[in-house]
Amino acid sequence: MINTSTDLYCVLGWPVGHSKSPLIHNRAFADQKINAVYLAFEPRDIGSAVESVRTLQIKGASVTIPFKESVMTHLDWIDEEALGIGAVNTLVNKNGKLLGYNTDSKAAVDPLKPFGIKDKTVCIIGAGGAAKAVAYGIWKHQGRLVITNRTVQKGRDLADRFQGRFVLPQDLKSLDPDIVINTTSLGMEPDIDQMAYPARLLKPGMVVMDAVYTPLNTGLISAAREKGCDVIDGLSMFIAQGAAQFRLWTGIEPDLEILRKTVLENR
Repeated sequence: MINTSTDLYCVLGWPVGHSKSPLIHNRAFADQKINAVYLAFEPRDIGSAVESVRTLQIKGASVTIPFKESVMTHLDWIDEEALGIGAVNTLVNKNGKLLGYNTDSKAAVDPLKPFGIKDKTVCIIGAGGAAKAVAYGIWKHQGRLVITNRTVQKGRDLADRFQGRFVLPQDLKSLDPDIVINTTSLGMEPDIDQMAYPARLLKPGMVVMDAVYTPLNTGLISAAREKGCDVIDGLSMFIAQGAAQFRLWTGIEPDLEILRKTVLENR
């Protein structure tokens, strides 16, 4: 029962109507018998939202598109890895001091490790906060990084930051990547027919990851399966980064299988 002792957590983003974060975190709180509730907020101004986190004594927050980078200037302290990435996706309120972390990088890289990353050509689509986290992880594991993005300067900046190269979207045909990772919102509900990477360029043996998890079988994931690629759906990354957030907030390891099952049962 929600009462004056209930701790409040939230996700800050625009839009977040599709987000399953409240679903998994509220399930985790219930499983661990923690008196807490997790809500979704769609602020227009991240600075005001951060001040609300302080004022309302919100214990922690997830940060998503488009605020992962802009939120950083409003925090009291940022973890070294989040600074290296240049994006924050998790806030911890420690007695009114707001701490920033990034759980995206490890969540994206861990599922790729069985396929190998070192010396593999990895094409990342996008140059926002999620792309920064993934690029950081690929760079750290010595992959050959390629960035493609509609906004040229932003894409070039990200490629330069992590010793990669930039390729225009229309020039993707010149690549032969081992791994393709979509970090954009292309393919997300309701625009499920959009694809971030052309189906005609997919080849058997490629590893294809899509950060989008609503729907689970995006157009990119479905096309990759048809072409004989190894696929990693967005739910794997989503659950992993969410579990890492829960650990930062509570010090408790949630049950990943229960969280995945919860999302699949509420699609």
